[in-house]
Amino acid sequence: MFTKMKNIDTAFRYVRGFTMLVIVGCIMICCYTLYKSFESVTQMQDKVYILANGKALEAYASERKDNVPVEARDHVKTFHKFFFTLDPDDKVIKTNVTKALYLADDSAKRIYDDLKENGFYSGIISGNISQTIQIDSIVIDTHEYPYRFKCFAKQNIIRTTSILKRKLVTEGSLRNVSRSDNNPHGFLIERFNTIENKDLTVENRK
Repeated sequence: MFTKMKNIDTAFRYVRGFTMLVIVGCIMICCYTLYKSFESVTQMQDKVYILANGKALEAYASERKDNVPVEARDHVKTFHKFFFTLDPDDKVIKTNVTKALYLADDSAKRIYDDLKENGFYSGIISGNISQTIQIDSIVIDTHEYPYRFKCFAKQNIIRTTSILKRKLVTEGSLRNVSRSDNNPHGFLIERFNTIENKDLTVENRK
């Protein structure tokens, strides 16, 4: 009888040990599953899908600090494209300058006001002159904030009889602002200034 009770007690301990082992195993599997699920969700949140021409293209989100030089250069480039690309049409001039002024502070607005007061834009329209800009390089110093920049570019001033090429060098600084439809990079150009703007060549048009 005692031997039978001892066997029952031993079997009970085995069953209890096995049950505890199963429970611990289930808990570990559940914890691992939860961890991998959260990890997968985090990875999926870092992905952006863009629909283009009926195809889903995958892009990856990243921290802004990883893209500051790239975004800063594109911000400066976009500003210069809008501010210095002109055609003999008052509506086009106003549209481009308005887009540019969303990207800069009153230092750019003062330059625009001075040019307007001096009849620069009126001369563009009356003379049927077009002005384009080609960005050669943009240097951004991201070691100090606000970020200083220097832009090297060439201007083509197209008149009825000639094309004037000019060298343009500008500088300024960038500070962070909220992103918006008018300012997608989230930078604002401050202390914008033209360092150099001189004639290079004149080409007669045939």
